Amino acid sequence: MSSPSHTDPIHEASPELLDEIGERVLWLSTAIIHHANRVRPNPSGLKVGGHQASCASMVSIMTALWFDQLQPGDRVSVKPHASPVLHSLNYLLGDLEEKYLTTLREFGGLQSYPSRSKDPDTVDYSTGSVGIGATAPIWGAMARRYVQTSTGQTSSGRQYSLVGDAELDEGAVWEAILDPGVAELGEVVWIIDLNRQSLDRVVPMIAAGRLEAMFAAAGWQVITVTFGALLESLFTRDGGIQLRERILGMPNAEYQRLLRCSPDEVRNRLPGDGDGAFAIAALIADLDDSTLAAAIRNLGGHDMSALIRAYREIDDTRPTAIIAYTIKGCGLPTEGHPQNHSSLLTVDEFASFAAELGRDPGQPWERFPDESAPAQLCATTAERLRRDPVPAAPRLEVPIDSGRTPKGTSSTQAGLGRVLLDLNRSAPDIARRVVTVSPDVSSTTNLAGWVNKVGVWSAAERHNWFDDDPETLMHWREKPTGQHMELGIAETNLVGLIGELGATWSRWGEPLFPIGVMYDPFVERALEPWSYGIYAGGQSILVGTPSGVSLAAEGGAHQSITTPSIGLEQPGCIAYEPAFGIDVEWTLLASMGRLGRPDGTSAYLRLSTRPVDQSLANVPDDPAARERRRRQVVAGGYPLVRQANPVVTLVAMGAVVPEALAAADRLEQAGVAADVLVVTSAGLLFEALQARRGQGSAPTWILDQVLPADRATPMVTVLDGHPHTLAFLAGVNRVASVSLGVSSFGQVGSLDDVYRLHGIDTDSIVRAALDVTA
Repeated sequence: MSSPSHTDPIHEASPELLDEIGERVLWLSTAIIHHANRVRPNPSGLKVGGHQASCASMVSIMTALWFDQLQPGDRVSVKPHASPVLHSLNYLLGDLEEKYLTTLREFGGLQSYPSRSKDPDTVDYSTGSVGIGATAPIWGAMARRYVQTSTGQTSSGRQYSLVGDAELDEGAVWEAILDPGVAELGEVVWIIDLNRQSLDRVVPMIAAGRLEAMFAAAGWQVITVTFGALLESLFTRDGGIQLRERILGMPNAEYQRLLRCSPDEVRNRLPGDGDGAFAIAALIADLDDSTLAAAIRNLGGHDMSALIRAYREIDDTRPTAIIAYTIKGCGLPTEGHPQNHSSLLTVDEFASFAAELGRDPGQPWERFPDESAPAQLCATTAERLRRDPVPAAPRLEVPIDSGRTPKGTSSTQAGLGRVLLDLNRSAPDIARRVVTVSPDVSSTTNLAGWVNKVGVWSAAERHNWFDDDPETLMHWREKPTGQHMELGIAETNLVGLIGELGATWSRWGEPLFPIGVMYDPFVERALEPWSYGIYAGGQSILVGTPSGVSLAAEGGAHQSITTPSIGLEQPGCIAYEPAFGIDVEWTLLASMGRLGRPDGTSAYLRLSTRPVDQSLANVPDDPAARERRRRQVVAGGYPLVRQANPVVTLVAMGAVVPEALAAADRLEQAGVAADVLVVTSAGLLFEALQARRGQGSAPTWILDQVLPADRATPMVTVLDGHPHTLAFLAGVNRVASVSLGVSSFGQVGSLDDVYRLHGIDTDSIVRAALDVTA
């Protein structure tokens, strides 16, 4: 079903009716948190938590958005602490059963923060980690456009982010906003809850003007919703100009303090001691107490008319930022308190709040009467927002083996580009769904040939002024059909994008094979948003290259140490560190085959720039033996050297396999027979070991093939990374072991010098083998 345009007429509800619904949403969201903390039994005594004040500041913003503006093709990322508001809206719209309202933060119930994969109702974006949920709709918009121009049809619609103002402190937010391609995404709309409070305090220097300038400088439309209708009417009276200047000019904390004052205190404090104090005092003297209390709280983010006007001003030709002034805890007894972020209403406060709204605390989940105007609006809104089911994604048959065996001397990094080009020739339908993403390192990560072949994706075609330059080897042809996407040097943007590209199968039934490439030392910088993307259901392949101290000439700052451990431990991800070009092909194709499906997994490939003699892989010629090797590579490891009567086993991963082979030759000359085992995935081998011990369900056959009990010998493990990554392998057959690797910052130097420094050179392996067998 195609989505209607935002200019199409929809049911226009009165602000008063929206206020009535908003009041019920405020009650429900508050009651959901109250029940979880004050009503539901809690034998452990541990804090359950929730954010009643953070919900309250978003109620009007979200009610107006859902009931007046949203279309079925729109997607909304809700700020983490407002998840009960989302569940309350979904409950009123019939998308959430009543039984779940008592299960916030309970096992199997409503999640702490919105979750696409774990919540029982509709959640468009998983949020919960600062900055990631805010920026996700940007990458969601880009992913939708990519699918639209490459593989199939998608729904149209806006991508909304509902963002708390303190969340704008996260640097990744501005990295995303400032990316040049974002200015073309007119469907992106951010609504900023400017309540001027963080977890601990009222933030003194938050100013809408500064935020307006920053968004505008990035090419965004900026709409500021400062005051509501009541205050705007007061500004037209005598003294109104002075009142407006006074409110805008006072510090955030001073304004927040007024919310905690009695009407008499407000009359005393509000005029201040400036030139306009007399005029302000005269103006507010004519207001009764209830009007004065309402006026000081009448900010734009709580005024339905002001919000609706702002939403209808959105310009769909460029991104939009709506800055809405709000009060944290608006409508609650805790409103405006500087420490109300995580505070909970007491039982007595909740009872008073219920009485104020005319609600029964004993029956908190009551819906609107069937024939009432709010119930009818809920029904028509639910029908308007109904989405067609997502079509089932096709099961794509990714090739598993090209049949080609790499020759000569090459690196695993070079193997990446070669596999992609081979795939483009041998399986064009599969290759058409590959999209590579890099942060301005395409040429230095061996993607140049692939980029020349498939072109660079752009929302609109751009002229390549260097296309006729014979000395330009990498051609930057930007067009809507390109398959490479390049962002600025911001790794968090890259993993956010591949996460959304990896979710297209679940949004529109169109699977993609997103492959993000970055320097391996920077994987740690990108780890949190990538991990969160995996949690949210985005399946992707992250390639870290070049890696390790094998990048000797670049010095310690560019020599990754802990990334093999990250690959071992990251949930929802299979990590590979191939040693040879054929290993790259088999592991990359296997990783692609696991993408874009409900039971899919992400992958991390750690590659190297070290040239390696490919004949050392000793790939079997016999087709059956070759397939056996391929299965072993994909499952986590394979035996490369088998001795008749081994006395030691050398286990190597990645770039240092040649050192292990050289050590085995020298040991043999000394009369010490050594098996050599190549590990391609420490994580898969660890899972197999856990399953063998009854701690999982992974297949265990790979352990029987690479480390059979009848060949158990003392072991030396070695890799270009932290030694603990492979240390567990000694426990497979409970043998003595020495673990070699990198556990200190590196140095600039030749490969021999740097390997010797860290004890991963051939001499060190030989010494360790002699020690462990002594």
